[in-house]
Amino acid sequence: MRINFKNLTVQVIIGIILGITVGFLFPEFGAKLKILADIFIKLVKMVIAPIVFFTVVIGIGSMGDLKKVGRIGGKALIYFEIVTTIALAIGIFVVNIMKPGEGFNTDSVQGSDISQYTKQAEETSHGALDFIMSIVPENAVGALANGELLPILFFAVLFGLAAARLGEKAKPVMNLFEQLTNIFFGIVNMVMKISPIAAFGAMAYTIGNFGLGSLVSLGKLMASVYMTMFLFIVIVLGLITKFYGFSILKFIAYIKEEILLVLGTSSSESALPKLMEKLEKYGCSKSVVGLVVPTGYSFNLDGTSIYLSMAAIFIAQAYGIDLTIWQELTLLGILMLTSKGAAGVTGSGFITLAATLAAFPMVPVEGIALLIGVDRFMSEARAITNLIGNGVATVVVSKMEGEFHPEKASQEEQVSSQATGTVYANEQ
Repeated sequence: MRINFKNLTVQVIIGIILGITVGFLFPEFGAKLKILADIFIKLVKMVIAPIVFFTVVIGIGSMGDLKKVGRIGGKALIYFEIVTTIALAIGIFVVNIMKPGEGFNTDSVQGSDISQYTKQAEETSHGALDFIMSIVPENAVGALANGELLPILFFAVLFGLAAARLGEKAKPVMNLFEQLTNIFFGIVNMVMKISPIAAFGAMAYTIGNFGLGSLVSLGKLMASVYMTMFLFIVIVLGLITKFYGFSILKFIAYIKEEILLVLGTSSSESALPKLMEKLEKYGCSKSVVGLVVPTGYSFNLDGTSIYLSMAAIFIAQAYGIDLTIWQELTLLGILMLTSKGAAGVTGSGFITLAATLAAFPMVPVEGIALLIGVDRFMSEARAITNLIGNGVATVVVSKMEGEFHPEKASQEEQVSSQATGTVYANEQ
């Protein structure tokens, strides 16, 4: 079987393998290659804010029916809450069965600097009222400039609702936004060309900085987290997809390029623009994709939820703290709130965990220092789980609303391909 080296998936896999090799053989040099991944992620983030804004506005504005907007948004939020709560509960259940923290030596925590995480956790509001207030931007342009996803979503929803009320009068603006969206997706396609280089740099940094040894030192926790996320995807999401008439394995195969990109960069945001494009080609309507995917990136963090619940219980086990069932249920309730704000926080895993433990004094917050060495490796698993979870959620909501039309999407793709071929022929 011949390998197509021009295929982006193959290139990303090669980048990951080369990154691991360079990081292992030349750790000091590998650690310096993080800049390659940082540049790529900055390039992607450069277009995320306008893409999210335009797609949400187009999605809502093109519906016209405000009741439909509320219905789709309501169903999406209910779905997000149910599934993320299941993810949190599964994380707590598995970590109690596996007990990866039992007998762990906590002496290494002494002298570890966790101030950067606790300080950011203190500065980040995690209360219910503070969370609601953080959604409303003081300045819409400022929110777009700073890439603040929740305020952007809020402003885009208001903008889309106002456009939907205007009807035909807003059509020129909707047409302009559609053209601008096409341009921004064109930029994304250009940026994706360097994704193998970014995957190479990210993996070289991870192995060079933390070493393969760090994979072994906390192997039981990592194995528990990976196993839980695997079970969540195959069983929970698998049952959901089966109920709604599609296969989780075929869907994962369909978005394999986006999954590999997330694996290389440890950031689900890096695949957001391409995921939206892929879901439309899969058969989901533009309006549902535009509303559900960006919202899911803030409210449907399945992988992050699993990680937070397991990490908190792991720290308790490491310190020999035996939590009662009621204390674990209290922790679950706190995590249901704090996990929703995770998307808007840089290094969300650690900072949200620090905020959770600060509100749950039975577990010492300094215990997060135990996770510093392997957090990078687990971040890849939670980012991939977040990506798959949001993709599944979009298809499910599309099917709920009768907005899933794979035949129509296939026809549109064929027309687009024929048009591109005609343009190319004319140029020749």
